[in-house]
Amino acid sequence: MAPLRRAGRIAALLGSLLLCLPPHLLWRLLRRPSPWPRRFLGMAARSVGASVRVEGRPVDSDMFLVANHVSWIDILALADATGAAFVAHDGIASWPVIGWLAAQNNTLFVSREKRGSLSGQLNALRAALAGHQPIALFPEGTTSDGSGLLPFKPSLLAVLMPPPRAVMIQPVHIDYGAATAEIAWHGDEPAGANAKRLLERKGRLPVTIRFLEPFDPASCADRKILAATAHQRIAASIAAHLPPSSSGQAPV
Repeated sequence: MAPLRRAGRIAALLGSLLLCLPPHLLWRLLRRPSPWPRRFLGMAARSVGASVRVEGRPVDSDMFLVANHVSWIDILALADATGAAFVAHDGIASWPVIGWLAAQNNTLFVSREKRGSLSGQLNALRAALAGHQPIALFPEGTTSDGSGLLPFKPSLLAVLMPPPRAVMIQPVHIDYGAATAEIAWHGDEPAGANAKRLLERKGRLPVTIRFLEPFDPASCADRKILAATAHQRIAASIAAHLPPSSSGQAPV
């Protein structure tokens, strides 16, 4: 049955794309802000078996989301809940199809390796913040096993010191509950193998998006304090919601 589940979910993904792409291109042709990337990503989340539930409330003003990172499904679920554009590694831009689709949602591609590129990346991020689309960042810089939280890389958070416009930072805890260990993409697992494993998974995948207490970046003296504040709030939420089998593990 696993190959059939995989084929069915891939077919649902392609159907979602075929449904959303023509109106998106029409919106772009008319130079109008397109709602279709968010709709596609929400449909894609459901196509791969995710059932997204929201706890808490996103801030009403412009927001900069800082979230933990467990799986590529995080992007689908968080985009479905918020309509956010994401900050992603520039290697994704060259991925066939996926890189182009990411660009349609105004993804900001940044480099981890190129020295001296931070200034340009901060300028691009400031330009993105000048719009009203929420921006989402996974400051761990990679996915984890979900039982804790890796240290945050504060470099890109420098864009909020001070922000180019009034914006609130909202920490977000993405929680897969008892399925976390099963779906987490970490270690040396290839992307294709992880995607195959998740597409073949039985049943629905509950995903909870927890919007935690937001804070004003102006209350932080520097980007390290800003990163530490967001890290502390997400880590506390992870610790409070660990499934019973992981209750003996403490977040980093």
